[in-house]
Amino acid sequence: MINKFISLSVLLLVTATSFAQTYIINVTIADVEKQKLVPNQTVIINNDVITKIQSTKVKIPADANIIDGTGKYLFPGLTDAHIHFFQNGGLYTRPDAIDLRSKTPYEKERELAHKTMEDKLRRYLQNGITNVVDVGASYSYLKKRELYKEKNFAPSIYMTGPLLTTYEPEVFKNMGDEAPFSLVKTIDDGIKMVQQQLPYNPDFIKIWYIVGADGLPKEESARKNLPVIKAIIDEAHKNKLKVAVHATERITAQLAVENGADFLVHNVEDELLKDDFVQLLKNKKTVLCPTLQAMDGYDITFAQRLTMSNHDLRYAEPFQLGTLLDLKHLPDTALINKYKNVANSEAYMAKNKEANRISAQNLKKLADAGVIIATGTDAGNIGTLHATSYLNELTRMRASGMSNWQIIQASTINGAKMLSKETEFGSITMGKKANLILLDANPVDSLTNFTKLYRVINRGVVINPDTLVMETPEALVQRQLNAYNFRNIEAFLEPYADDVEIYIYPDKLLGKGKEAMRKNYAEMFDGIPNLHCEILSRIVQGNIVIDKERVQFNDKIEEATAIYHIENKKIKKVFFIE
Repeated sequence: MINKFISLSVLLLVTATSFAQTYIINVTIADVEKQKLVPNQTVIINNDVITKIQSTKVKIPADANIIDGTGKYLFPGLTDAHIHFFQNGGLYTRPDAIDLRSKTPYEKERELAHKTMEDKLRRYLQNGITNVVDVGASYSYLKKRELYKEKNFAPSIYMTGPLLTTYEPEVFKNMGDEAPFSLVKTIDDGIKMVQQQLPYNPDFIKIWYIVGADGLPKEESARKNLPVIKAIIDEAHKNKLKVAVHATERITAQLAVENGADFLVHNVEDELLKDDFVQLLKNKKTVLCPTLQAMDGYDITFAQRLTMSNHDLRYAEPFQLGTLLDLKHLPDTALINKYKNVANSEAYMAKNKEANRISAQNLKKLADAGVIIATGTDAGNIGTLHATSYLNELTRMRASGMSNWQIIQASTINGAKMLSKETEFGSITMGKKANLILLDANPVDSLTNFTKLYRVINRGVVINPDTLVMETPEALVQRQLNAYNFRNIEAFLEPYADDVEIYIYPDKLLGKGKEAMRKNYAEMFDGIPNLHCEILSRIVQGNIVIDKERVQFNDKIEEATAIYHIENKKIKKVFFIE
């Protein structure tokens, strides 16, 4: 269950900073446009605007909010230029990719996406992401974004309406205001559907330029649909809206850009790019968002080769993360084995490896040539979790050969350029919005230092990121379960109190303290194959969580009940009923 209320500590911070200037003193500032660090600066914030930056001594008013930035680094807030709120990131979020509706009805999954939108927003801000771009939403989400427009716990939200598409998956048809796709068959359809979105004030229009679904070869299919694509772009531009295009093939990307596309939401992965294509993007000032990890999320989930970092296991939404391992115990073994066998086949893995190689080489070439690259995750797709997948995307961009400074620009000023808002945010400049992150370590040295977040400044309000997501007892128990299933001893122990007590119910003490747990569970994680715990049922009452479990140890399966007692946001006692 997600706690939807802002914590008292955040309320106190909001109250403290809303009526006074904020001075960040003795801080090192990142000049992302010039790619340099400027030490010993004072940044003055009035309301939600940076009003002054100077290196000389400053007289500070008595009622000012002062933040000592000694040894810290001030960066612009990050932008995730490609997410989807209607998708949750777990196993059941795309029934067109794997149909598990007999286990979890899609209506329930859609309802959950709405219910957890605030939690997603809080997690984005907790990760230093002060702007998110939903590149394909629905009319219901266009209306719902207004609820979060002035909320200090929420990043700024930019959003399209339904994707205008040349192909619509069957499962998404006839969904009314919840539909994420609008099928466009003719030029008139394209014009009409752009006009239908205008009353909802989308920030831009999105096209899903899919080829081959009509049975034609790629280029023939792309050129057949081009008049419709051009009509949509022209109508959007006529109404002063930019256009984003999903185009993963060179031919669709090229045709889209030649006909006015402003933003490519994926990289080209079917062929290495030539210089004329690179020059085309530069001349048109087209922004490209590579989304390097998105398809791998599907593949490694289906193949059951998932790994999760400590950062994922600690900060991702734990229930969606947990669903990604459900393929290990769902009853439809014929379907699951089919997906697993295909995803692990040599031919399939070789094909994906080649696509990743091409995409990485293309990204390096485009970035070095000066094409505007914007960081985006495609979060919400299966295996690409909201908020925490951002670090994974940065890591993949670095592996492509981009420099840390190039990636930092892609994550800050270039996200603003994609929205034509570079005069409003994206760099630390007088007159721009005070959407900033204060870090304990320098991400120019290592991109993982973006996780060493001391404070987030959102709309001028200073927020401790640890106060943004209120962790329930159930979420705490789910986190340790996830870490157990991923055999990650550090992430497993983190939710437990240092003096945790483990009992056989009702009162036989088995052990006390994390170190005793570490020894026992580390040996289990290292030594037992096919270790997996499935929750058969769960009861949550106050600070007590009771799990009925089915646990697999190699080929042996046992059932047990675990009772977790939570105190001071840690698991203090566990009782096992044999």
